[in-house]
Amino acid sequence: MRSLLSDLILQRLNGISAALPGTLNKRVYQALQQAIFDGSISPGSRLPASRDLAKELDISRNTVLAAYEQLQAEGYIQTRTGSGTFVTADLPKDGVIADKTATQCSPVRSHVTLSRRGSQLLTRTGVASHQWGAFMPGVPDVTQFPHDIWRKLQNRLSRRLHPEFLTYSRHGGCPPLQQALADYLRVARSVDCTPDQILITAGTHQALDLLAKMLCDPGDVAWIEEPSYWGIRNVLSVNGVETHPVEVDENGMNPPESAPESRAPKLICVTPSHHYPLGSVMSLARRQKILAMAQQQGSWIVEDDYDSEFRYSGSPIPALQGLSSDAPVIYIGTFSKTLYPAMRISYVVLPRPLASRLKIAHSELYRGGNGLTQLTLAEFISDGHYAAHIRRMRLIYGKRRSALTRLIEQELGPEFVCENSNAGLHLILSLPDAIDDVALSAELEQKNVLTRPLSAYYLRPAPRRGLLLGYGCVPEEDIGPAFAHIVDCLKRRLQRQGATRHAEKVKTEPDANLPDPA
Repeated sequence: MRSLLSDLILQRLNGISAALPGTLNKRVYQALQQAIFDGSISPGSRLPASRDLAKELDISRNTVLAAYEQLQAEGYIQTRTGSGTFVTADLPKDGVIADKTATQCSPVRSHVTLSRRGSQLLTRTGVASHQWGAFMPGVPDVTQFPHDIWRKLQNRLSRRLHPEFLTYSRHGGCPPLQQALADYLRVARSVDCTPDQILITAGTHQALDLLAKMLCDPGDVAWIEEPSYWGIRNVLSVNGVETHPVEVDENGMNPPESAPESRAPKLICVTPSHHYPLGSVMSLARRQKILAMAQQQGSWIVEDDYDSEFRYSGSPIPALQGLSSDAPVIYIGTFSKTLYPAMRISYVVLPRPLASRLKIAHSELYRGGNGLTQLTLAEFISDGHYAAHIRRMRLIYGKRRSALTRLIEQELGPEFVCENSNAGLHLILSLPDAIDDVALSAELEQKNVLTRPLSAYYLRPAPRRGLLLGYGCVPEEDIGPAFAHIVDCLKRRLQRQGATRHAEKVKTEPDANLPDPA
C-alpha cells in the first residue's frame, strides 16, 4: 500500500511528465523539489528510505538515489547517519524550481542608467533588424559558400588537432593562417608584410576597438571619411575619440593642407581601394599626400580594405600599405564579404613597432580563439580554394550588378545611377534632393525590400540623397521583382513632392491610379 508521500509524488510526476519531459530521475527530483517549496513536505520532515520509495513508485532505486543526491547537493535535504533523510529546516531562498508559476519574481528595475557614451552609442546605431534579403548592402551571397570543401578540410584537421589550437592563442592568431595570409596578401593586394605582423581579430569592429584603445587617449582626434560607415564612428566615439569628417570626392579623401599641431589626428581612417559607400578610388596623388601628412604629424593611417577582391573591370587596386616601406599604415582586411559575416574573422597587418605590443593587448582584452576555424581557413587559402571561390563569386556578382544597373537606367534613367565604380557588393541609386531617402528606405522595408539611405552615412548635413542597393545576396531572377517596389514607391514620392522635372525623366508612364501632385 502506497504512502501519502508516494501518492503526492506520483501526482506531481504525472504533471511534470506532461509539461516538462525529461529523464525519470530528473522528474522525480522536480516533483520532490516542488513539494518542498510549496509546503506539501514541511521543513524538517523525514523522507522515506530510497529503497522503500522506489518500491512504492515502482521505479529503480538508482532513480530515487539520483534525485536524492541532487536535492542534497542543492541544500534541500540532508542525511543524518543512523536516522535517515530529512528536509532541510532552512531552505535556500534562491532555489530554481521547474514550475515557474510557484515562485515569486524579484522586482525588476524600472529604470536603468547607462553611461553617456553608451547612451550616445544607442542613438547612433545603424544595425538593421534584418541582415539578409534584397537589397541589403554589404552582405555577400552566403548560400554560395563551398560547405562540402570546408567540411572535408575541417573534419580531417579535427582528427589530429594539436592542443595548442584548442586553448588561448599566444601569437595573435593561428600561425598557419598568418603565413597563408602573408603569402596571399603579397600577391593579391601588394601588401608588404611578414606573418609576425598579422593579428587575427573577431571582425573589423574588434580591430578598430583595439586601435582606439591602444593608440588614442580620450579627446584625441581621428579623421574619418565624409560620408563613411557609421560603425567606424561609433567604435571611435565610444572610446572617447573625437571624429572629424573629411570630405570625399571622386579621388577619395580630400584632406586639408595641414592640421593644427594640437589637433593633429592620431588616426586617419580611409577606404582607398573602394570608398564606402560612394565607391570612389583614391588617386595616387591623394595617397602620397596622406602618407606624407601622416609621417609629418605622427598619425597612423587605418586602411580598411573591406571588399577589394570584387572589381569587375580592370586590374585590382593595390593597397595603400604597400606604397612605401615602413609606411605608417595599419591594414585591415576581412572575410565577412568574401566568405560569410558570421565567420567573424578579420585580420590586421601591423607596422613592426606596433605588432608585439598590440598582440599582447589583444590577448589581454579579448582572448584569441577559434583555432580550428582559423586552421581550416589557412588550408582553405593555401590549397587555392579561397582564390577559386573569389573568382567564381566575382562572375556572379558582376552579372547581378550589370542586371541592376540596366534596370535602373531602363526604369528610371541613367541619371539615377550614381558614380559607377564597377566594384564591390552595392551601388547607389541617386535621388533628387526633394526625396527623403530615410523615409523611402523605411517604406521599402515594410515591403521586405532592404536598402540603406545615403544620407545616414554623413556626419554633417547630407549634401545628397540616395539609396544603397546591395546586389550581393540577391539572385539575378529576384532583382527585377524587388526593384519594381522601389520604382513604384519612388514614382509616388516624386509626384507627391511635386518634383515634376525629375518625374518627366522617368521612362515608364505613371500609373492611372497614382495620386495627384500635392
